[in-house]
Amino acid sequence: MRFDGVLRARARENLAVFERRAVAANGRKAAAVAVVLLPDDEGRGCFLLTKRTRSLRAHTGQWALPGGRMDVGESAEAAALRELAEEVGLRLDASAALGTLDDYPTRSGFVITPVVFWADDPGALTPNPAEVARVHLVPLDDLEAPDVPRFISIPESERPVIQLPILGSLIHAPTAAVVYQMREVVSHGRATRVDHLEQPVWAWR
Repeated sequence: MRFDGVLRARARENLAVFERRAVAANGRKAAAVAVVLLPDDEGRGCFLLTKRTRSLRAHTGQWALPGGRMDVGESAEAAALRELAEEVGLRLDASAALGTLDDYPTRSGFVITPVVFWADDPGALTPNPAEVARVHLVPLDDLEAPDVPRFISIPESERPVIQLPILGSLIHAPTAAVVYQMREVVSHGRATRVDHLEQPVWAWR
């Protein structure tokens, strides 16, 4: 899948007709993540994924999309852009936003709003060592493998746990749920819902 005008037009059109679901906070904290579409050195369409440092107080060492809690009065787009700059040094403006996916409520007390961005010329990324151990550009084509996604059962929940076997690892929800919906909406124009997909027990705190 090339990073070109065709991909951008498809993503923008699919997100424009996608009827996103919002989730009431009900005491949970509002957060936003940036789902960034950008090219690698081979011109392939990719998305940006980070590996969190082991020194963080919560969700240490987990795979994540750049993001965090929204400040009071801050929009999801503004929060995602702020966190993107803080975490990996990628500075985009509001015009880079293509659309928004469904809210995802987490077991740890957040409602995450994913915002999809287009980064024509991201330049060199500079991970914040206090938050980000590694940054990866994952080709969108990697999400089309026959075993992506996969679902397992756990005794602690009746909901299926989603896993994305990419980067030689397993990506779990909430990140896996957001990335999977991005694939379904952006690449295929399918309004696949993911808020019912479960996180592994170790991510519940």
